[in-house]
Amino acid sequence: MAGSVPSGNVLRLYHLYRLVIGLLLVLLISSNLDERLLQVAYPDLFRHGSWLYLILNILVAVLVHHPKPLQLFSLALVDVILLSGLLYTAGGPSSGIGNLIIVSVAVANILLRGRIGLLIAAVAASGLVYMTFYLGLNRPAAATQYVHAGALGSLCFAAALLVQSLTRRLQRSESLAERRAAEVADLQALNAQILERMRTGILVLDPQQQVLLANQSAFTLLGNPALVGQPLAGHCPALVERLKHWQQNPTLRPQDLHTLPHGPLVQPNFVPLTRGGKQSILVFLEDVSQIAQQAQQLKLASLGRLTAGIAHEIRNPLGAISHAAQLLQESDDLDGPDRRLAQIIQDQSRRMNLVIENVLQLSRRRQAQPQLLDLKYWLHRFASEYRASAAPNQILHLEIQSGSLKTRMDSNQLIQVLNNLVQNGLRYSAQCHPQGQVWLKLFRDPESDLPVLEVRDDGPGVPAAQIEHIFEPFFTTESKGTGLGLYLSRELCESNQARLDYRGDEGKGGCFRITFAHPRKLS
Repeated sequence: MAGSVPSGNVLRLYHLYRLVIGLLLVLLISSNLDERLLQVAYPDLFRHGSWLYLILNILVAVLVHHPKPLQLFSLALVDVILLSGLLYTAGGPSSGIGNLIIVSVAVANILLRGRIGLLIAAVAASGLVYMTFYLGLNRPAAATQYVHAGALGSLCFAAALLVQSLTRRLQRSESLAERRAAEVADLQALNAQILERMRTGILVLDPQQQVLLANQSAFTLLGNPALVGQPLAGHCPALVERLKHWQQNPTLRPQDLHTLPHGPLVQPNFVPLTRGGKQSILVFLEDVSQIAQQAQQLKLASLGRLTAGIAHEIRNPLGAISHAAQLLQESDDLDGPDRRLAQIIQDQSRRMNLVIENVLQLSRRRQAQPQLLDLKYWLHRFASEYRASAAPNQILHLEIQSGSLKTRMDSNQLIQVLNNLVQNGLRYSAQCHPQGQVWLKLFRDPESDLPVLEVRDDGPGVPAAQIEHIFEPFFTTESKGTGLGLYLSRELCESNQARLDYRGDEGKGGCFRITFAHPRKLS
């Protein structure tokens, strides 16, 4: 036999139905209307049975809340037997109690499906026929109710079959709805994860330009994790201005902007959005600097492969030119201007060779091999080794915050980055002072809780117009520079999940900041 544990709502409805029937029967006998409305065969038994039915159902409603299938079967069986007994005492099927038995069978088949539900219907039908037959033996007038009893018994089976069929359909519909709801919930969760992991910043604005939704990239680009529920104008007026221009003429491409003073260049895009009859605005924020950097990497990779192919052909004549210039410079027959020309040939040959070396380094740069570094100890050792080889007019200062400062980074690549930054700082500092000075300051950032190393100098600083370009390859303001040093330094930092930025002010010295990765973050 198959059965099922009922849901709480159906069980409570079943309890309520039996209690109402019990109360109506007790009110009927208490007001002496039973003898007027019904042809009661056995009045005393009918009254005692009505009270028993009410009291038993009260106890069941109070005590039984989560019945097992066997307990529920027993409850339905007892209910049908008691109603059959009341039908007998009330005078047979003509009393109308047979209709109550049909309702009980129908409700029981909602709770007990399959053959066990049909068993309840069979017991009810048998009770109707048997009680009518037994009543007809003692009261000849009841012998004419066999057809009525048979019809009620048939209706019990019909009700059971119909309710089970409807219940199965409802159950299938409910299961399908639950699966669909689970799929929708999974898709919603997946969409939320995709939205959060997208590198493109996404904002949803209402007509009053209040932020309804924002992903993590938008928080990062706008520098505020508490955007949702606040007006956008209070956080990024420049973006609101681009939005107004777009609303006036949607065909125009919005201009790029800096959402943060030292942040990347951002390209905004706007799309009208209709949700539930309400107009909203979908804002996409693209980090243009990342796109430009990827394009530069592709260009340099191609350039590196090209240079690797022709480096041998260039170096041979270049070496010959440099060697010839050196021999020519050593000649005693040259006068001053000619020696100067020979020196220029050698200098430019060395510069060309340096460009080739740097580009080759880009093309065959090895994969970073991060290791756990104690930055305090490592930086002390780096400063000691650098001071030992530095010129007398070059001074390297060191400031280290107390506490544990660790990260994961390739030690050799970090040496290459710091050598480049310190040499640049000393060179520019010496342009303004008799001696070049650089300060290395190691501390923990209070906001991100990540280790930070600042390389400061007291030189002229980078002009504001050039700050956006200093990390571009081949950009240089020095006549002898290659323009690849800072680009290589940033690339090496990013390959170790660190970030190199410029934070200096023009006229107040330069400051390059390396923000290291968390020590538990793998490369």
